Amino acid sequence: MRKSGIAIAVAASITMSGCVQTRQYADLQFSPPQGDYKLLVLRPDVSVGSVTTGGMTEPRADWTDAARANIVAALRAQQAERGGKMLVAEKRGDIPNVDPDTVAEIERLNYIVDQSIVLHKYLGVYLPTKRGKGLQYTLGKDAVDFGQKTGFDYMLFLHAEDSFASRGRVALQVLGIAGCFVGFCAPNIGGGSQLAYASLVDLRTGEVVWFNVLRAGTQIAGVNLGDIRTQEGAAQMVERLLGRMKPGRDIRRAMKEKS
Repeated sequence: MRKSGIAIAVAASITMSGCVQTRQYADLQFSPPQGDYKLLVLRPDVSVGSVTTGGMTEPRADWTDAARANIVAALRAQQAERGGKMLVAEKRGDIPNVDPDTVAEIERLNYIVDQSIVLHKYLGVYLPTKRGKGLQYTLGKDAVDFGQKTGFDYMLFLHAEDSFASRGRVALQVLGIAGCFVGFCAPNIGGGSQLAYASLVDLRTGEVVWFNVLRAGTQIAGVNLGDIRTQEGAAQMVERLLGRMKPGRDIRRAMKEKS
């Protein structure tokens, strides 16, 4: 699976060394879904690979399949605690009342909108008309029609990718560290990294009401800050990304005034 343009842009926008970072934006009036809402999660876009000795990431289909299954299970477990009704569409044909081509079209539309969010919210290409106004991005009438046909209130898009240093990569860094003891230190070659982002669309209005990015990694090859190939690592990633949805600015202000 190729790395998406959004993933590359987000990775470039958040610098880190051995840390976990998230950065979320929300519509000014956004409140995290509560009660008897209906949430549709489209098939998570997942890619897991091995970082070769030379630094290239080679996709691994077996790792990717395991990670996607773990993420889906983690999403279901998390949502069960929130009380909403959720459908994870593992295939485009799993969504009631719409054909797979319609699902593909909404996925492509969301991808374009997400690119714009990354450009203007994460890469510093700010739009003067959107400063201080939350997200203000929409999928428009297509999303509203999609919601009316399917009966869902919200739709969640999730992308996750992870990489792990190969034995050769780990060995190369060990040699570099060992060289320090004889007077020559090789440059830090880096280890694996994890990137995930999610966008929540209100299907009653078509607006993207919440967006978050998670970046985790370490410069030490062989040391990982979460492994989505495991159930525990996938649950940790989902919790980091979706567990603490912040209300929009206006809602937070109203809450402070009441307290």
